[in-house]
Amino acid sequence: MFFEIRLVDIFDIFLMAFLLFQGYKMIKGTVTFTIFIGLFSFLGVWLLVKALNMKLLGAVFDNLISVGVIAIIVLFQEEIRKFLIVIGSRYNFNHLFNLENIIEKNKGGMLKIYIKTVVQACSNLSKSKTGALIIITKQSDLPDIVKTGETINATINSSLIESVFFKNNPLHDGAMIISGNKVKAVRCILPISHNTDLPKSLGLRHRAGLGMAQGSDAQVIIVSEETGKISFAQGGKLVIDITPEKLFELLKIA
Repeated sequence: MFFEIRLVDIFDIFLMAFLLFQGYKMIKGTVTFTIFIGLFSFLGVWLLVKALNMKLLGAVFDNLISVGVIAIIVLFQEEIRKFLIVIGSRYNFNHLFNLENIIEKNKGGMLKIYIKTVVQACSNLSKSKTGALIIITKQSDLPDIVKTGETINATINSSLIESVFFKNNPLHDGAMIISGNKVKAVRCILPISHNTDLPKSLGLRHRAGLGMAQGSDAQVIIVSEETGKISFAQGGKLVIDITPEKLFELLKIA
């Protein structure tokens, strides 16, 4: 007896594999991955109990499984939210065919004419070993993050960026949000990445930057206070110790 494989079945398999892969990338190296391993182990034991027809354990496991969906939503509400944000921002087809975005590729993020300004500021901060954390929005304006800080809506310029992160400035602690042609907010609080693969030498500033890149489509620039090295994060990936020239290229093509 032969199974009939339709074209839609092949598409179904590839789509499922793609979603699983995206989910794996988001939780790899985090505590969530360990929880998923525990859940799959639990399901394996449940299947074994059902196969052996163990009635008492089977009844207990059946009751636990019946509320499993609700439990998963409660346990992974933050991860589910991040996943939906990433899908909605990266695969927004309306954005692809928007005339304004054909004219100006970076519309919705930082305007291209300000890339040199931001890179120059980061280069100066690097030379003086002044710590900085800059978030450049893309599709999402990150309203939840903006409201955690101080809104300023100032036009982007190098002096402003450098002065905000000056150590004696009360606004230096936290992240700066840049959107369009504006420094939208400063002193913003970011989610921390729990990725266990990060080098132990990296501090909370880098973990916060990567956490932002994992949970949104934003571009993130980190300047280390200890070493002055510049790092860049986007799409859940962190590139450490790059030159201002490399930063310019990353901002230009992203």
